[in-house]
Formats: sequence, C-alpha cells, structure tokens
Amino acid sequence: MNASGSRAARIVSKWRWIAASALLVLVAGCGFHPAGSRPLPVALQKVYIEVVAPYRVSEPPLETSLRTRLLRQGAEVTKEAASAHATIKLSNLKEGRQVLSVGPDGKALEFLLVTTVDYEVHTATQVLVPPGSLRMTRDYSFNEGQILAKEAEEDRLREFIQDALAELLLLKVETLLSRQETVVPQEPARVVPSPAPADPVQATPASEPPAL
Repeated sequence: MNASGSRAARIVSKWRWIAASALLVLVAGCGFHPAGSRPLPVALQKVYIEVVAPYRVSEPPLETSLRTRLLRQGAEVTKEAASAHATIKLSNLKEGRQVLSVGPDGKALEFLLVTTVDYEVHTATQVLVPPGSLRMTRDYSFNEGQILAKEAEEDRLREFIQDALAELLLLKVETLLSRQETVVPQEPARVVPSPAPADPVQATPASEPPAL
C-alpha cells in the first residue's frame, strides 16, 4: 500500500473510532449498559439462588452461569435465603430433543434441542417478579459416522443453551426490578374543604301603611 493509501486508511480508522465512541456515549446516556456492567437493582445485590430439582445430582449449567454473571456484576450470592435480600427460584428445568428432518432411509438427520425453565423472584414476604417461563432452542445435524463427535457437540450445545438462558433470565429480572425501583409513588390528592354555606338571608317584613 502506498503512502496516500496508508494515510487514507488511518483517517478512516480514526473516524470509525470517533463514531464508535460517540455511539457508546449516546447509548450510555439513554440508560443502556453493556452486559456485565449494568448496575444491579437493590434486590439482586445480595441474592440467593434456589434450584428446585427432585433428583438433582450436580449443579446445572444454568445455575453456574447465573451465579457467575451475578458475581461479575458485583452481587453477593449467599448460601442461605435468610441472609439475602431476595431469592431467585428456578424450577422445572427440562431438556428435550426433537427430530427436525429425516433422510431417505428414515433415519434422523437434524435434531432440535429444547430447554425450558420456570423462574420467580421473591422475598420472605413478597413476590418481586411473578412466576414466568423461558424457552430456548438450538438445532444441529447428525451423522452416524461421527456418533462420538456429535454426542460431544450435543453436550456443548446444551451447556450453551443454559448459559444463554442465564443471560436472558438475568436481563429480564433486572429490567422488571429496575422498573419497580424507578416508579415514583404519586402524591395523594389533596382534599380541599368546601366553603361553609352562607347564612340564609331573612326577609324583613314590610311596614304597614299608617291608618287614615
């Protein structure tokens, strides 16, 4: 590249950096924060994660990822619900697989992985975020000649889905709690007393004319 071309490239690069910086300042002024740098609502600054699983053997990737994201944003994840400001309750975590397409021999060629979870945020006496449900999917192809590789790929995809669910869940909960904190209670309407009724005006009887 000649000197003029190199100079032009530097100018373009400089203006791209300026434009990116201006955009970052603009979105920050609008209240947007990049993932991992958003200020946490008060309820999540000291939080407990409760996972309801009847036959739980190990910690699911969703819980691990959610805890990691909370810690990264400065939260304290407690070991007991009693010492937390709020509890994030996760339940009905389910993973499934559906056939998307089959080959001429009737064997599956593509699968769809589906993961769902129910969530709720509450304190000992109050529900902060009402119960809701999240669902995420991911498809992948299958090859009988690479069974071991495909099984490993499926395991990685399941972890990826739960990690993405943790990000989506935290973003949703943050948004709902932040809205509650920014709601300004309305001042009750003032009761203006009505003026007292005026005394009725009594008519003065007319005097009788003098007798002739």
